[in-house]
Amino acid sequence: MEAKYSAYDVTASDARIKDILDSTESFEEVNTIPARNSLTYSNGFYVNCTAVFIDIRGSSKLTDSHTRPVIGKIYRAYISECVSIMNADENCSEVFITGDCVSGIFNTPYQYQIVSAFEVAGQLSSLIELLNWHLKNKGYQPIVCGIGIAYGRALMIQTGAKGSGVNDVVWIGDVVNEAAHLCHEGNKGDRKPVQVSTTVFNNLTEKYKGFCNGVGIKNFFESENYETDIFNIPMREYFDKEKEKAALNFWASIFANTTYPTGGVGLGLLGSGLKNPPK
Repeated sequence: MEAKYSAYDVTASDARIKDILDSTESFEEVNTIPARNSLTYSNGFYVNCTAVFIDIRGSSKLTDSHTRPVIGKIYRAYISECVSIMNADENCSEVFITGDCVSGIFNTPYQYQIVSAFEVAGQLSSLIELLNWHLKNKGYQPIVCGIGIAYGRALMIQTGAKGSGVNDVVWIGDVVNEAAHLCHEGNKGDRKPVQVSTTVFNNLTEKYKGFCNGVGIKNFFESENYETDIFNIPMREYFDKEKEKAALNFWASIFANTTYPTGGVGLGLLGSGLKNPPK
């Protein structure tokens, strides 16, 4: 939220607090995520949704090996494309950026939409692979990310200071907390990058279920979850082709360079008239 200066008045603040806490607002139960403009400061909606979180493991260590301008470029590239992937899914209703964490709320009243959100997690995992290739080519440190996905009921409300023009939509509920927690477990130790809640797993196709392994331990929410290292096939194929082209261009540039450090051409010193030493 962008700040818009307005002097603070404790009397007005006290009145707003009383007004909010004394209100008789009710939160409507709905099956799909309503439009943002249907929210006011006195209503809210309980809705089923899927939350997908991705963040960088050990991001504070990037400052040990990179300058601030380089870190800025890494963050911009990472956040730009995470947002692009989430925003490209027609079921994505909200995208949030908090530090190095990018999260999305997906409208998933039907099973196939939960499957689509799972595929977004696979795209995000493939994106990090592509980004790290570019970072390596620049001599930058690769990043390691965790991804979490959960499904459940959340409360959607509008928050901010009424009349100030400073407001935003906030999502409250275990689904958000669980996705954030699972994200924190991704790529931690020997854990796989994508951590999947039991509810999401139960709604996947049999094919996708086959890509997941049970973690075998209970998470923070006292339920078992699953993990996977899925990737997006078209993205992987594109990545492989780009690596192949880069390799071919590298060798083409080597063979095209006929000048050698010795100052000779083609065969170096031998090309200058010297003979092979006797055997």
